[in-house]
Amino acid sequence: LPLPLVQSPSPALPDAKFINPDWVALHTSRGYESQPHKLFMRTTVFVADLLVYIPAVILYCFSLKETSAKKKVSSALCILLYPGLILIDHGHFQYPLSLGLALWAVLCLSHDWDLLGSVAFCLALNYKQMELYHSLPFFCYLLGKCFKKGLKGKGLVLLAKLAGTVLVSFAACWLPFGTDVEQIMQVLRRLFPIDRGLFEDKVANIWCSLSVLIKIKNVISPRTQLKLSFAVTFLSLLPACIKLTVQPSLRGFKFALVSCALSFFLFSFQVHEKSILLVSVPVCLIINEIPFMATWFLLVSTFSLLPLLLKDELLLPYAVTTPAFLAVCLASFSILEKTSAEDLQLKAFSLSLKGYVSWVKSFPRIVRSLFLLSVALMGALSVLSVAAPPPQRLPDLFPLAVAVVSCLHFLLFLLYFNVVMLWDSKSRGQKKIS
Repeated sequence: LPLPLVQSPSPALPDAKFINPDWVALHTSRGYESQPHKLFMRTTVFVADLLVYIPAVILYCFSLKETSAKKKVSSALCILLYPGLILIDHGHFQYPLSLGLALWAVLCLSHDWDLLGSVAFCLALNYKQMELYHSLPFFCYLLGKCFKKGLKGKGLVLLAKLAGTVLVSFAACWLPFGTDVEQIMQVLRRLFPIDRGLFEDKVANIWCSLSVLIKIKNVISPRTQLKLSFAVTFLSLLPACIKLTVQPSLRGFKFALVSCALSFFLFSFQVHEKSILLVSVPVCLIINEIPFMATWFLLVSTFSLLPLLLKDELLLPYAVTTPAFLAVCLASFSILEKTSAEDLQLKAFSLSLKGYVSWVKSFPRIVRSLFLLSVALMGALSVLSVAAPPPQRLPDLFPLAVAVVSCLHFLLFLLYFNVVMLWDSKSRGQKKIS
């Protein structure tokens, strides 16, 4: 996308050229590796963290309303120690700028700085197209606010301002390509690599998991695969988007970010393993509200990255950061004590089920048992992936097992987040958006 091209020459490229021109030489630098080069590149990721991502996390946590100072510190600590992002950014190597800019956009919207938030999200989207995972919640929330204000008065003015802001932001990002139509088409083709197929490697989404039973790639044509994934993704997104548009609230917006991003990850076309981070970061934003489920999800999301982490020889960092993160969450939020229906934001839903199911009273004990079973299963599969050689006939047994187990977790989490959002009654009690 345009913004990475702007970032490349500034500030990293001049410094790299000054230190060692071979690092950035046209054509010949492709595939170049050396210890100083790796150190330089990882330093630029750390600087990007310090400048964009970490300040957004800290400001977000300390701007939380009706939250104690201790809880704010705990939330910031747990978010910054989330192992998935640490391992991918600093081990696999990836700049956190798109996620950082999206966080700034959420922060702006939480203070009713809608235009500034729109600019920040446009920058995030133009830095990395995968921010499309978050685009519908931003659109529906802001459109819902316009409806609330009335489309014959303030709402129409806000809608016009937002449309103008988005158009200007995109125009500024795409201006360098505006003189050459072929360049624009080349960028668009790289944004949506349809020819690469429904999925690659062992990603923890529904299509990879179903391929264990049905070889979808062999049974359905690529064009039909694309249509099928689009239809399923759209249908899974619809409930959360409708609810957010009709009843826009900041709390609903954050839950919609999680639900919509998870729908994209599970059902959309050509998903990468590390795309789960686009779900994990919004989950981090609600860790103060539902610490138990948020911690559980973040553990599963890190576990789902295991095959990729093993390829990058990141076993030791994975084995250290994951238990450390769990320990911090246990100490900060006492998550095992917060498993009641009320703690999990399921009180309204459980009341609607009370007359039909008999296990509502034992719900906390069941949830705790499932969590411990889940952690034990993830730990066992992690050990087996490293210590046990797979059968010769099934060389991908353990990566596929990790993907399927993670996918089953994610499907249950998708159901949970949608239930929480759709049965949410708090937004109805909020004061009308002015």
